[in-house]
Amino acid sequence: MNPHYPLVSARARHACEYCRAPEIVFNLPFEVEHITPQSRGGETTENNLALSCRSCNLYKSDYVSAVDELTQQETELFNPRRNKWHEHFSIIEETGEIKGLSASGRVTISCLRINSKAQVEARKQWLLLGLMNRS
Repeated sequence: MNPHYPLVSARARHACEYCRAPEIVFNLPFEVEHITPQSRGGETTENNLALSCRSCNLYKSDYVSAVDELTQQETELFNPRRNKWHEHFSIIEETGEIKGLSASGRVTISCLRINSKAQVEARKQWLLLGLMNRS
């Protein structure tokens, strides 16, 4: 297990810091990921580590930014250490989708495929069971 896992998982309240998936419903611990990837000069420090579900970590890969379709501007992905989740995202409880409230939120949703069919269906169940952290 990653030596930073205890700190990072407790800080994230055992939920993915991008899509808010609850770790408790998975059969493996979530991953400690580098917000700024090591391949782009990111360091292994508390301020550059986030708890990520496998799906978000896989799709995030080494991205740090993407083009926002609305503004057509290169925009940084959501940074869990610098940004507040509720300022960039909201959960639409009726549909299970996560809505981007900012350019950063929108590019993160797109890049990490946060509203894929499988993610949305799972999120609807987690919401019904009261397992989602909404903020």
